[in-house]
Amino acid sequence: MESIIRIEGKVQFSITLDPGVWIFDDRRLDLDTYFTEQISEEPDELEAYTKAASKQWEREISEGAIQPPTLKTERKFKKEQLLTGSFGIKFAPFLQNAEPHEDASSIVFVSGEQEVEVTIDHAQDIIFGFSNKGKPLKEDGPVHVYFGDGSNQLNPLKCVNRIIVK
Repeated sequence: MESIIRIEGKVQFSITLDPGVWIFDDRRLDLDTYFTEQISEEPDELEAYTKAASKQWEREISEGAIQPPTLKTERKFKKEQLLTGSFGIKFAPFLQNAEPHEDASSIVFVSGEQEVEVTIDHAQDIIFGFSNKGKPLKEDGPVHVYFGDGSNQLNPLKCVNRIIVK
């Protein structure tokens, strides 16, 4: 099975994507929690800072000051998370880099089993799942397509190997 995906069709630039390197991308999302967390439209930064500072103050008063974790323990935790987590990445930046033509209206995700066509606006919220429990998607990959609202979270489009902008 080939592990690359092409974005082609009505685009200025045909792009080849390699999901194998996305594990190192800082834009990766944790699929175990992404669809269950409530994402607010615009977080109030002042309110978030105030809550975090007051929580820290409360903890220091009740428990005493605690030294922050060392860089070595942080790296160990991140490595463990990468080896056991399920990850995805948003499709929007890749679509933007391909620069769809002005007359393009939809995007077709092609898999061995089926083709799913969505509008360009809907495609902005698409998430590519590329890792399951720390392993790349070799059997039914290279990526799974999840809708941004999580409506197909339990049954994503699998075996996607080509993306056509129409």
